[in-house]
Amino acid sequence: MSNHDGFEGAPVIGWRDQRFLHRETGVIPLPQSIAASLDDLLSLQHPEGFWVGELEADISLESDAILLEHFLGNPRLDRVGKLANCIREEQTSEGGWLLYPGGPPHISLTVKAYFALRLAGVPESDPALQKARNVILQMGGVDAVNSFTKIYLCLFGQYDWKAVPAVPPEIVLLPPRAYFNIYEISSWSRAILVPLSIIYAFQPRRNPPAGVSLRGLFCNGKSNGNGLVPKNTALYSWKAFFHAADRLLSALERRRLTPLRRRALKKAEQWMLERLEGSDGLAAIYPAMMNSIMALDCLGYTRENPLFSRQLSEFWRLAIEEKETLRMQPCFSPVWDTALAAFAAAESGLDPAHSALRRAGEWLISKQVLKPGDWAMKNTTGRPGGWAFEFFNEPYPDVDDTAMVLLSLSRIRCQDASLQQQSMRRGLEWVMSMQCEDGGWASFEMHVNKTLLNHVPFADHNAMLDPSTPDVTGRVLEMLGAFGYERSSAPALRAIQFLRRQQEGDGSWFGRWGVNYIYGTCFALRGLAAIGEDMREAYCLRAAEWLRSIQNPDGGWGESCGSYDNPDLKGIGPSTAAQTAWALLGLFACGDFASESARNGVRFLQETQGEGGAWEDSLFTGTGFPGVFYLKYHLYSRYFPLLALSDYSRRRAPGASREKRLCGLQTVGSS
Repeated sequence: MSNHDGFEGAPVIGWRDQRFLHRETGVIPLPQSIAASLDDLLSLQHPEGFWVGELEADISLESDAILLEHFLGNPRLDRVGKLANCIREEQTSEGGWLLYPGGPPHISLTVKAYFALRLAGVPESDPALQKARNVILQMGGVDAVNSFTKIYLCLFGQYDWKAVPAVPPEIVLLPPRAYFNIYEISSWSRAILVPLSIIYAFQPRRNPPAGVSLRGLFCNGKSNGNGLVPKNTALYSWKAFFHAADRLLSALERRRLTPLRRRALKKAEQWMLERLEGSDGLAAIYPAMMNSIMALDCLGYTRENPLFSRQLSEFWRLAIEEKETLRMQPCFSPVWDTALAAFAAAESGLDPAHSALRRAGEWLISKQVLKPGDWAMKNTTGRPGGWAFEFFNEPYPDVDDTAMVLLSLSRIRCQDASLQQQSMRRGLEWVMSMQCEDGGWASFEMHVNKTLLNHVPFADHNAMLDPSTPDVTGRVLEMLGAFGYERSSAPALRAIQFLRRQQEGDGSWFGRWGVNYIYGTCFALRGLAAIGEDMREAYCLRAAEWLRSIQNPDGGWGESCGSYDNPDLKGIGPSTAAQTAWALLGLFACGDFASESARNGVRFLQETQGEGGAWEDSLFTGTGFPGVFYLKYHLYSRYFPLLALSDYSRRRAPGASREKRLCGLQTVGSS
């Protein structure tokens, strides 16, 4: 029996035979392609109802894990060895390590990897480390790494605490109305920086194994950290001002002129402890979790302390251990994966009451966050009701996940219809309360957009702010359309104007959470279409034409992570299944099902589909921090192509329309 009883359309028996018959032509009949993809997706659902795919990142995670093992003492040699094996596997033939496949060597990653391998016992004379040494010196040496890497090196005496940006815990004492307080920076940076400020206050040092040193990796043989204003900085500029303030704070730190230190540490500790409740570690993301463990160690928590033990356990849950390697994930993505997988399955024709969808819907409803979090500091009127990205992360629900969950629930019929509708109303209320003054929606909070804070010396991780973005705004508009909102409603009009202001001159939109302009353009167009915008408007036609203009000769679409740094790479890259699906979904939103571009894109997906019904992308198409941290969602190449093929199959049929479907429930929204 097929996994997808209730599928409307393609025969569910014998699709593999039909695929075989058509393999010689290179094109599988569309219904069989959709059925195969759906079968594959349903086979990955967990018994509890959720989907969660591996979330892959760069080797900074494995390197940091080795550093943490040595920081805490008595490192497990088997674990360290497997982490080191993973790092070695990712080294390029030239000797460096990359932020993303196909990218250039990255100085911070390469220094971290080098030091981690030395901690793991790899001798300095090893050919791999000799190659890495040459790459590091060519890129400017250890002084060229980012601030967070320098601080981690300070923990082992490899960099001078006096030469790193000050991160004093007194920042938690600044009142909410202060221009620079912790709620003016993004939630993820806040969760990283508060425990880091505790570490900075103690400035701990661990001795590395004998002979392990980075001394030979400074271009002049020693650290260049001298406290001077960085080169090419205007004397009278905000960057110069913040750098001068940083040097003053560092000087006060050296002289122990910190009268509020005890109070600040107590408040920072309490802040951290409060947010460890209801979460799988601090903010449920790797860097914050790692920093919180080191902060607890600095504060005197013993290994036997239940809180410390639980945080360490949550951290190592992120590990994927195989025979000879151990790799780390930055977090888990079950809510995101479940919402997207269920939505794609429903859009493929699966009955709304199908057991797989019902279980997914009930699991999602159980994950709704009904407690206030950090978002309530700026949104003082909204009631809790959002969803987070991870299994448990109550302090940090986000708009993108919540909108996607609501879209998914709009296509599902749970057994308890009353509970489902109540959950949807509460979620919709929360999203509406999170609309920013500019008409768009940000990810986690409102109005975290003071660009001056990008000049703070420790802001070189490029993630200080959380402004409204086209991709999140587009997804919210798509959700509002599904819930009965019209283009004429005030929230929709403001969001449409935001998107029009944010559109690039060539017709594309920036993608904050996916790579990059293909992603942003796709979800801006889907939102506009769903809310009832006239897709014959010139700006929509310009966006569709941009998508067609960047199509690859093989019929697919692709874009490199490098487009965040180099505008010349915008919309350029090897074809991937996920990005091809996004481009097609953008074209379909504009009503383009018949152009050569659309047909060739669909053909690309059919030709590249694997025998088991799935697609596999080797490249990274997810974005953590633009220019700094990228992701590969292993399920992106499963549910996005299914969604695109299903949309094509359903809406190209004679008389097809983009009707709003809410699975028989009462419409939640109104104009």
